[in-house]
Amino acid sequence: MGIKRVAWKAIKWRYMKKHLGYDDEQMEQFKNNPKNEKFLSKAPNLMDKTIVAEVLSSHGCNSQHKVGQKFHFDGFGNLLTEKAPKRICIYALNAIVPQIFAVTELLLAGVDPNEMRFNRAACFDVGVQCGGLGSIVFDIKVIDREKV
Repeated sequence: MGIKRVAWKAIKWRYMKKHLGYDDEQMEQFKNNPKNEKFLSKAPNLMDKTIVAEVLSSHGCNSQHKVGQKFHFDGFGNLLTEKAPKRICIYALNAIVPQIFAVTELLLAGVDPNEMRFNRAACFDVGVQCGGLGSIVFDIKVIDREKV
């Protein structure tokens, strides 16, 4: 077990109590749920990863998202705003929620999320040919945090 995992094991409950703003009673409820112990034991798998949603195609996008543009999320699914475009379409973010959730679940299960079969998503705008404005398609992948 690496030093990072040993350190995490020693502080995980205190950290989560502070991070989530729980009082003692709420923390006891959190600790008493066996799923949370399992989740926290696997959390280091998420800490070292970055989820990247890259725009593969874009046409008529009102927010002007362009091919090659990337949205970065930590392994827990939080948008890393310092690496995000200045303007972000909420509908584009909504489109990638299922893949981000699936990536997190796969990481927790110890499965390589880059083997996910359905790693692409599109915003729900149907494009000008069907009465909408445009559309974008994302490719979702996971990379080691230090490679960002």
